Formats: sequence, structure tokens, C-alpha cells
Amino acid sequence: MKRIPTQADWQALLDWYQTLTPQTLPDIGLFYAEDARFKDPFNDVRGVIRIQAVFHHMFKTLEQPRFTVIHALRDGDQAFITWDFDFAYAGRKVNIHGGSHLQFDADGKITLHRDYWDAAEELFEKIPLLGLPVAWLRKKLKVA
Repeated sequence: MKRIPTQADWQALLDWYQTLTPQTLPDIGLFYAEDARFKDPFNDVRGVIRIQAVFHHMFKTLEQPRFTVIHALRDGDQAFITWDFDFAYAGRKVNIHGGSHLQFDADGKITLHRDYWDAAEELFEKIPLLGLPVAWLRKKLKVA
């Protein structure tokens, strides 16, 4: 039988995401199962150590990365969170809006963390030279 995360577990997870720093990153094992899977538009890794490496890379390559949870819904052993991810890169501020689907195991730890966000709209269109062809393609594919 699966253990549904308690309200306190759930709030601790949301707080951890929103206050995540290199110093709090080692607490990942409190929230993720040892063999958890993480997938986003750039990564698809399995295991808490590899997931931790994804977050570590985020802190190493981006300036002041921060997640803000907008909505958080739970239903049994699954959840969906919408969020804003703010950071700076090369002195330029960036905001990405996305969502995460989470599944929990019998101990209430995350076994699947799947991020959904539009890399073309949220990132590629904002990059000089790359943005023009992406915007052109989006315009061509849009229903009139």
C-alpha cells in the first residue's frame, strides 16, 4: 500500500524547492527515492545522486536560480506543481514558467519527477540569432 505524503511532508517538499540552495541540496534524499527518475527538456536521469547532479549543475551554471511554486495539487500518490523558475545568465534575467508531475512511492518519496515547460518559448526564442527562426517557425505552425 502506498503512503500518501502528509500535509507536513508536502509542505516541507514545497518549502525545500522554493528555498533550494547548494547548502540544502544534500537534503534531497529526504524527498526523493534512491532510484527516482527525473526528466526535463534537457535531462533524463535515474537515481538520487544523478538528480542531485542536475541541481548542482544548475547552481554552477546559472546565477541566483530560484523556484517559486504557483499552484500545487495532490491526488493520492501523485501531484502536479506549476512554478516559475527565475535566474540570470551572463547578467541577463530569465523567467521560465512550467510544471512538474510527481509520483510517490510507498514511503512517500518521489519516484518520478517530470518537468514540463516549453523550451522554445521560454528559452530558445530569447536567445539572439536562435530566437528569430524559432519565432518564425512558431508563427508558421500557428492556426490563423
